[in-house]
Amino acid sequence: MTELPGRLEAGTITDWAAARTSEGEFPARSAPRSVPDGAVVELREVTGTNVREICALQVAPDQRGFVAPNAVSFAEAMFEPKAWFRAIYADDTPVGFVMLSDDPNPDEPEYYLWRLMIGEGFQARGYGRRVIEPLVEHVRGRPGATELAVSWVPGPDGPESFYLGLGFELTGEVDDGEVAARLALR
Repeated sequence: MTELPGRLEAGTITDWAAARTSEGEFPARSAPRSVPDGAVVELREVTGTNVREICALQVAPDQRGFVAPNAVSFAEAMFEPKAWFRAIYADDTPVGFVMLSDDPNPDEPEYYLWRLMIGEGFQARGYGRRVIEPLVEHVRGRPGATELAVSWVPGPDGPESFYLGLGFELTGEVDDGEVAARLALR
């Protein structure tokens, strides 16, 4: 492997994120409260100031087959004009990332929840469920929006129960190995 100057050996995005975090590159933050304890959860724009910290967020190793790293999502968004993305914050601490495919085509509008990730150590605190509310409101305000679509990789400990618990309904379709669902907005 090639060594990067003063940093880490060239490897995976996961290696990069772990090194950035362990080297203290990001500001020390107190652990955010859970939603039941009153955490303020909000969507914020990703900027030059917070992009590296959002890239460093990761899911647990056993969840990595369910969601791409945030850096991959940013790279995909750079080449997809329909991509709309935000960082998820809880009590001013970055805890996750969300990305939509936002296509207001007047003939066939489509709004698709492309990525939703809550970082390891921040899960099971209600952030994912809470962030769906402003996300759905955003989509409801888009031209011709009648539903929000989503899909996921099926498997043990996958996100199926999360999405079904939010009111998404299975469509019966499987696209590229992913189970498809939709949430009616009207």
